Amino acid sequence: NIDFILDIPMQVTVQVGSTKMIIRELLQLWQGSVIELEKLAVEPMEVLVNNKLVARGEVVVVNEKFGIRLTDVISAAERVQQLA
Repeated sequence: NIDFILDIPMQVTVQVGSTKMIIRELLQLWQGSVIELEKLAVEPMEVLVNNKLVARGEVVVVNEKFGIRLTDVISAAERVQQLA
């Protein structure tokens, strides 16, 4: 019976991209600053659950809020392998 785990909270994160910078660059950021990310704009975003990749998708706007449309869901077997 899986019902007893259905209410367990999980941390869901959509990773847009990342970059590395030195402290000097970080301290020079102001409102309106642009941070260039290592990921290209056309690349899929990664969906992580508790820091484990579960899917990829594309950014969409729904009712004036950002969302993500899943385009590739990691197979159950691959997700189980990530647990090891």
